[in-house]
Amino acid sequence: MKKYSGKPVGFGQVDLKDGFWHTQQELVREVTIDAVYDRFEETGRFEALKGEWKEGMPFKPHIFWDSDVTKWMEGAAYYLRKKPDAALEEKLDMLVERMEKLQTEDGYLNSYFTTVEPEARFTRRLDHELYCAGHLIEGALAYYAATGKRKMLDLTIRYIDLIDRIFRVEHSAAFDTPGHQEIEMALVKLYQFTGEIRYKELAEYFMDMRGCSPKDEENTGEDPVSFQSHLPVRKQKTAQGHAVRMLYQLCAMADLALLNQEEEMTEACETLFDNIVQRRMHITGGVGSTYLAEAFTFDYDLPELTTYNETCASIALAMFCRRMWLIEADRKYADCAELALYNTVLSGMSLSGDRFFYENPLAADPKRNQFNQSRKETIREHLPILERVKVFDCSCCPPNLVRTMGAIGDYMYSVSENTVYAHCYMDAEAKICLQEGEICLRQRTQYPYDGKIDLETGTAGDYTIALRIPGWCSSYRILVNGEPAVYTLEKGYACLRRVWQEKDHVVLDLAMPVELVEANPSVPNLCGRVAVMRGPITFCAEGIDNQALSLRDIRIRNASDFAVSMEEICGRKMPVLSGRASVRKEFEAFYRTYRGEEESVPWKLIPYFAWANRGVSEMNVWFLKA
Repeated sequence: MKKYSGKPVGFGQVDLKDGFWHTQQELVREVTIDAVYDRFEETGRFEALKGEWKEGMPFKPHIFWDSDVTKWMEGAAYYLRKKPDAALEEKLDMLVERMEKLQTEDGYLNSYFTTVEPEARFTRRLDHELYCAGHLIEGALAYYAATGKRKMLDLTIRYIDLIDRIFRVEHSAAFDTPGHQEIEMALVKLYQFTGEIRYKELAEYFMDMRGCSPKDEENTGEDPVSFQSHLPVRKQKTAQGHAVRMLYQLCAMADLALLNQEEEMTEACETLFDNIVQRRMHITGGVGSTYLAEAFTFDYDLPELTTYNETCASIALAMFCRRMWLIEADRKYADCAELALYNTVLSGMSLSGDRFFYENPLAADPKRNQFNQSRKETIREHLPILERVKVFDCSCCPPNLVRTMGAIGDYMYSVSENTVYAHCYMDAEAKICLQEGEICLRQRTQYPYDGKIDLETGTAGDYTIALRIPGWCSSYRILVNGEPAVYTLEKGYACLRRVWQEKDHVVLDLAMPVELVEANPSVPNLCGRVAVMRGPITFCAEGIDNQALSLRDIRIRNASDFAVSMEEICGRKMPVLSGRASVRKEFEAFYRTYRGEEESVPWKLIPYFAWANRGVSEMNVWFLKA
């Protein structure tokens, strides 16, 4: 792939037909969209757009409520784009009408500042004004693509033109860059849609001023590391501060690096990606190790019980990876994206589709949680909750999941000149524009539960199909029309160039054995322990399946000891691993001289994303290696 030549293949060009992600999408369509809407209606988020709140009334608008609303709108619009739904469209139209009435004469549009503190506009860097404006842009573009209605887009453009004048032209705001990054990547989208160069210039202004602004430092009044303002973005080498902020910044950095073909920005993205994936990411694709500022900490700090791993952070990690493979197709980006998507992202939503996790730990001990909960009035350690809830005070994750599932087809393909890159495998049909013209590809697969991908060409022509060979896969075969394929391997992609005929079949068969994975010895709490994976899915053990066992005492001998079967959990079929492991024999003394007495016991593991769906239970991802 020629560097900087990648172009996305959006979900609008992809129709999921069957399989894992189709099931997940339908769950969101049938349950999650309405579940999130109802919770936002109950908590006053939609009411705030009327601009009618007065002191003493319930549901005082909050500084980030607008972003919750517009993320939900964006996700709902993605589903509406695929399938007409008059009731859903009516809800979106109603919210747009409220926005239109809320917007002030000069174009300003924010429910909190308009209603609660109109005199404080653009005075406090950390109060999410520009973050909300970014999500407004993305919601407006999605709404227009789904309905063809320009009202939301037009009022958004009026607001962004005001922001451009205040920040880039006049420099009259009390700060120079957003406290929470997001608007930068949204501005790139708006530039690509409208062709108006000022939106790209505003994104560049925010990016170039970060870490260089005395006004920001004075306005923020806190450690600049938490807001990635400690250095200019091109000089940042380690992932620091609030994890979602960091990763949204990286998304915009990658967008601008691709647009401008800028090597320095690209190198910064690559360095930060490697730091995250090789030093600061859990085996589930979770990032952000502490609840303190929801932040990255330091290399190899990967706690289990107390780790934060915000759902939105893993969504943002996948978004960053997708942008990086447009700069250069390297399988490490898709490997990382699917690790996050199949594990921590999905863990953020219950199997029923109506309850959510904000945090995603690697271990759970109900007794420890109960002890902490009983001491609310005293200083206590922070532990993630063990049951998903319907809504949070800070409810960024639920609507973010709605929009991620709605646009999951974004992760299937990209193109570079006359090559189509298959990044993440899904059962779907896609129409893809190459240099030679439009082609149609049809994938049939039960991935990630099965490693066989059958790809059928719907269009004849001379082009290249590049299939990602995942980094976790050590054995595979590729057939074209039943015969061994001829291909070259380039950065983890098997590139098959030929003159294709209509209805040619490419079969990629990935061996998918159970594997034991160990962490670098520099991760102190994981030394001598292993995690269990099959394909991109990380497995865990829950107490509900292993009631007589102490999960922390289980010792695994060999990956081959596991049998794989498909079982139903909460109405969903998924792979379950069963086998035997060793535990110490019970003894009465509290302490005694070590004797090494063990016994073999049966046990079971389930996909990590499925934990905490059957009540509060002990959970573990990492186990002792016998």
